[in-house]
Parts: sequence; C-alpha cells; structure tokens
Amino acid sequence: MTHQPGPTLLWGLIVGITGSVIPMVVIVRGARRGAWDSHHVNNREGRVVPFAACVSSLALGWVALALGDAPDQMIALTAAMFATLVVAVVVTFTAHWKVSMHAAVAAGATIILMVTYHPLIALALGPAVLLVCWSRVELRDHTTAQVLIGAALGVLVGGGLYWLLA
Repeated sequence: MTHQPGPTLLWGLIVGITGSVIPMVVIVRGARRGAWDSHHVNNREGRVVPFAACVSSLALGWVALALGDAPDQMIALTAAMFATLVVAVVVTFTAHWKVSMHAAVAAGATIILMVTYHPLIALALGPAVLLVCWSRVELRDHTTAQVLIGAALGVLVGGGLYWLLA
C-alpha cells in the first residue's frame, strides 16, 4: 500500500473532526449553557445529548469515509470507535451505569496501534492506559469497576473489531 500525505491527512481530519471535534463542541457548549454539570458530563442522565451528538457525528464520518473510498484501516478505525461508543451507550442507559469513556478510548487506541504497527506498542503505551484508568478513579469520576468495564470495552469491542476489519 502506498501512502500519500494529502489523502492521508484528509481521512485523518474526517475521523478527527467527526469523532472528536464536533462532539466536544456540543459537549462544551452544553456545559457552558448549563445543560449539564461540566464538559465531563458527570451525571449519567445528562449524557443523552452528548452521546447522541457523538454517535451521529461519528456515523456521518463513517459514511463519508465509505463513500469517499477511504483506506480500509480508516474505515475499520471508525467502525471500531462507533461500535465501542454504541456499546457504552447501551450499558450506560440500560444498566444505569457510567462507563469510563476515557478508559475505553485509551485502551482501545492502544490495541488499535498494536494491531496496526507492532505488539510491543502495548508494552510502551500500557503504563499510559493504567495512568488514565487510575486518574479516573482518583478523581472520583468513576469507580474501579466502571473504569475496568470501559477499558474492557475499548480492548474487546474497539480493538477486537478493528483487528477483524483492518
């Protein structure tokens, strides 16, 4: 596979904007307007609009990648992000539980990088994942169980789906 900087940047921008920038704009604006407690959206009930924004935005990005004939790895990455998010939404609202999205993203991204490049990346980034998980508990934003479930979702759903599709 030949890598071309222009298209690579374009596909990366689409994933970054639809997977992160748009959802964060919605979340921060809502927090500033008092719709939820902060940009962390600590109260589970306040997560409906932010999760809807994340799911919708990422779905649009996924469609843009598919219609634009993006590389399979980019489509797989977006599918992995989307699936992890959907499972976290289901757990959050059916089990009335606040899954740690920080832990899910950190663990899932590590596995995706490991699958894409080399297994030793997991050893290099593992301590960073542990620090993210520890910080969520230390800050009392999540229980240990919520962080472990988030990390497991990132690894199993995000990392597993990426591994199957990429």
